[in-house]
Amino acid sequence: MIRFGIVGFGLHAVKRLMPGFANAKNCRVTALSRRDPERARESAHEFGVEHAFTSTAELCASTDVDAVFIATPDAMHLADVLEAVRHRKPVLVEKPMAMNATEARQMVDAARNAGVLLGVAHVMRFEESVRWFRERVASGVVGKPVLARAAFVAPLLVSARTWINDPRLATGGPLADVGVHCFDTLRYVLGDQVQSLMAQAHYDSHWAVEASGTALFQFANGTLATMSVSARAPYQTLLEVIGDEGILSAVNALNVEHPITLELRRGFEVVEKREVHNERAYTTQVEAFADAVESGRPLEIPGEEGLQNQLILDAIFRSVKSGKTEIP
Repeated sequence: MIRFGIVGFGLHAVKRLMPGFANAKNCRVTALSRRDPERARESAHEFGVEHAFTSTAELCASTDVDAVFIATPDAMHLADVLEAVRHRKPVLVEKPMAMNATEARQMVDAARNAGVLLGVAHVMRFEESVRWFRERVASGVVGKPVLARAAFVAPLLVSARTWINDPRLATGGPLADVGVHCFDTLRYVLGDQVQSLMAQAHYDSHWAVEASGTALFQFANGTLATMSVSARAPYQTLLEVIGDEGILSAVNALNVEHPITLELRRGFEVVEKREVHNERAYTTQVEAFADAVESGRPLEIPGEEGLQNQLILDAIFRSVKSGKTEIP
């Protein structure tokens, strides 16, 4: 049984992480940290967590913590990961991994040099819907993928995570916050790498970061893919892969709360239809990390994958500024 400490026990931990851990078979949460001592104690009492700390260093030093989950704002990830590595604690860090690729590379190098397991919480790779897409593409049922698209929009103006509008704390707006989910999912589903990209963003008077954004990706095997994200629309996600022999598609493919209908079509005919639910994604994610810690087997989403996504994200923001094609 792997004992986790959660650094940055805020809304994400309450809404997603703790319900995921509650159903996990090989791990549990034994410690948490929040900067406010009273709120840390209140959270620990509410969720039955043994230890409440006010710093990452205290949590990592605890002998009752085997692994660390970093759920702090983006700008804190580097220091928090390095602290966990310094204490030789396996560490799983939330996406986006860092503020930029330089920070992400520091994390990867530090973990590698210390022989410490480092993973990135790209939870959508553990969703049933996403794995269905990946399996179908790999099986060749749609032929050669020629086009793909992913979209993620949500009304983030009303989000309790107010720090996502602070450039000192957040890597970006929706391009970083939910966009990284989109292009990581495209990479995973296609089993391919982004060679180049072009991106645009829209800014409004409500935020210092972008309100909406879009990107066009050229993949190594020739697939053209688009990503569309916004913080100014009702919640919806979309995933689609168009091959020369068929189309895979699903509305709200990336959500974890409602059933998803997956379809394989050829022309106007639906040749396969399946309903799945992603409710176990967060549980499967922490179970996979705990299994890697216990067994010593490689993690499916190591720090190197997070670094690759950070290179893509950096290129997206460069393209927004330059108006040109950029290479990750």
